[in-house]
Amino acid sequence: MTTTPIPATFELLKELTELPGLSGHEEAIRARLVEMLTPLTDEVRTDALGNVIALKRGTGGSGQRLMLAAHMDEIGLVVTKLDRGFLRFTSIGGINERVLPSQEVIVHGRRDLPGIIASRPPHVLSPESRKENIPTRELFVDVGLSAAELAETVSVGDVISIRRETLQLGKDKATGKAFDNRACVAAMILALHHLQKTIHTWDIYAVATVQEEIGLRGATTSTFGIAPVVGIALDVTFANQPGANGDETLAWEKGPAIGLGPNIHPKIHEKLVETAKNQEIPYLVEVLAGNSGTDAWAMQVTQAGIATGLLSIPVRNMHTPGETLVLADIERTARLLAAFAAGLDGGTLDGLRLE
Repeated sequence: MTTTPIPATFELLKELTELPGLSGHEEAIRARLVEMLTPLTDEVRTDALGNVIALKRGTGGSGQRLMLAAHMDEIGLVVTKLDRGFLRFTSIGGINERVLPSQEVIVHGRRDLPGIIASRPPHVLSPESRKENIPTRELFVDVGLSAAELAETVSVGDVISIRRETLQLGKDKATGKAFDNRACVAAMILALHHLQKTIHTWDIYAVATVQEEIGLRGATTSTFGIAPVVGIALDVTFANQPGANGDETLAWEKGPAIGLGPNIHPKIHEKLVETAKNQEIPYLVEVLAGNSGTDAWAMQVTQAGIATGLLSIPVRNMHTPGETLVLADIERTARLLAAFAAGLDGGTLDGLRLE
């Protein structure tokens, strides 16, 4: 395994987020991740569900396993009907339908087709309808083909991804689609770059999971197959922005959030906080009173139970094509992950007991 240069964070994020990869249809992003992870790890494979599982062996020889999980799937749309040259659709995952009108899309049929999400103009709507959000059932995709041409190229069940360029905002921020959760996939990749130059005794499994947006399915199966001792899930969380409830959002530019609550093993939380302090990495604490809504929820209760932690990157405008974040928070998450992994040793297991 040769040392490869650490990629620039924005360029890595841009490449990952502009690839399509809807839940259950992760082919394009999966293929690229296999290429990216191969030079950073000792073994890369995919499982029956489509998770990408990369193993970086430790030096301890004890077989103790740390699993990192960041989901690679994104929300999107799927064709439900061909309607006189237009496409009707429904959502895959919890897409924010209020932002769909006028979005550029790519219809992944027999060939990729650029299109636009359209609706009836306001001039032909009743005064009452103009005041309401347009429901998905009244929207359609226009790809500019005749009904006959469309039928030759697109079928019911073909998926539709949002077409959006990832842009840098100012010097240190970025906006685009699929930051949930490709930002954390980027952090996991950067962590593996840091670990190339660091001795770690535990085996590290870096997993890009599938189908998180429709039910945590990839984390459920991959955790069962790996049976790690410790699992760290990576996801995004809600950042402060105008109109958001301050009790449910976290500050921007202050590092990753370390989860705390019943979904999280208290000793893993403590070790993540201790590592962040020792490495002088800014961090936040996110209180999760119940279900975290992340891969950590599935990891924790797999087999006989996994000591699970959660790191989250604050993002604005979640589940829209304009998700926005601070690039330094990706880098801070990567550094914290690498330092945590390197800090696992022979005494870690004893420290996890909850007498």
